[in-house]
Amino acid sequence: MLKSSQSFSLENNRTLLSLFNLLQGSPLTNYALREPRSVENDKAKPFLQWVGGKREMIPQYEKFLPKTFNKYFEPFLGGGAMFFHLEPTSAILGDSNLELIRAYEGVRDNPEQVIGLLKKLKAKHSKELYMKIRSIDRGLDILSKLTNIEVAARMIYLNQTCFNGVYRVNKAGQFNVPIGSSLNRLICDEDTIRSSSEVLKKATIKCLDFENLVTTAKKGDFAYIDPPYHPVSVYSDFTRYTKEKFYQEDQIRLKSTIDELSKKGIKVMLSNSDCHFISNLYSNYNRHKVYSGRSLNCKKDKRGKVIELLITNY
Repeated sequence: MLKSSQSFSLENNRTLLSLFNLLQGSPLTNYALREPRSVENDKAKPFLQWVGGKREMIPQYEKFLPKTFNKYFEPFLGGGAMFFHLEPTSAILGDSNLELIRAYEGVRDNPEQVIGLLKKLKAKHSKELYMKIRSIDRGLDILSKLTNIEVAARMIYLNQTCFNGVYRVNKAGQFNVPIGSSLNRLICDEDTIRSSSEVLKKATIKCLDFENLVTTAKKGDFAYIDPPYHPVSVYSDFTRYTKEKFYQEDQIRLKSTIDELSKKGIKVMLSNSDCHFISNLYSNYNRHKVYSGRSLNCKKDKRGKVIELLITNY
């Protein structure tokens, strides 16, 4: 059996190894006993935890949301809290993270198969299995060798069992978050996956840069834009969602894109950090202050409320 600190190498294996194959050699365990609180016919909600996710922020956003709009656009999808909250009848969703996009496609198109695989992962969950599943991308091109079902199950499994639900990859694009402190994790929330799948069937999902995703937006549409936040200190920019980073020039390019959307009569809402750079950049827009809970610090006494900006062009 693998030690939890060992890497699971697939470099010399010439056959296609799926998650099903990897599970064959893992023993049954009884660590993951946590049960979901969701029930059948619950309103759809995110099936992934996501750093910077907006599920807890939506009550503050509610009064700023447009009352009516046509098509919905979200170019930085992440956990999709706003999309699931609004449940638009027509949507274009995107992200530059191909693994994330394929996970959404897997849940949308094959929810029962994703659930089936997650059940197997839950039944065999251990530190050894976590390291085995995490390390697949060290020796296998998971995005070309795994199906969308497997990509979705792997991402959900790692997301539910890793430290604080953080999604982070290194410069090589390899997931590198350690396992969480407790082995008693949820892993498979069947009803959430099913309800999410139904809502996602109304959306087109694309792996695109934000600028390209919104090119088809028209007057009367609504775009919610939640980019990687501009860091307020040298210590706040610690999470890498893709192997590329989002730099200051990307924030400026995003502002230009929002200016173009505004000229077309598209309603835009943007979330970002409350700092001089962002405030000055959007000085010609409506800027509202909202409060989020800082939950990523490993020390509880360092967690607290943080001011963020919610920016609108209407």
